[in-house]
Amino acid sequence: MKTVSLTDMKDDLSRYLRLAEKEEIVITRHGKPAGVLVGFASEDEWFDYRLENDPRFLKRIARARQSLQQGKGVRLEDIR
Repeated sequence: MKTVSLTDMKDDLSRYLRLAEKEEIVITRHGKPAGVLVGFASEDEWFDYRLENDPRFLKRIARARQSLQQGKGVRLEDIR
């Protein structure tokens, strides 16, 4: 993970966007972490990020896991 000051980032944003496709970049303000720049190399990566951070999707996953723990699921072997 790379760290860069906000001042440096503003001076060359397009460069840091390209770098962010490969690794997250921590943006600092007055030497303290203030944010993270996350880049996407493809639309699929953007879609995955949105899905992984969607509260509705995360709640749905939690409910599904709870159902499985309560024995309400269907085993993969039983589907075939």
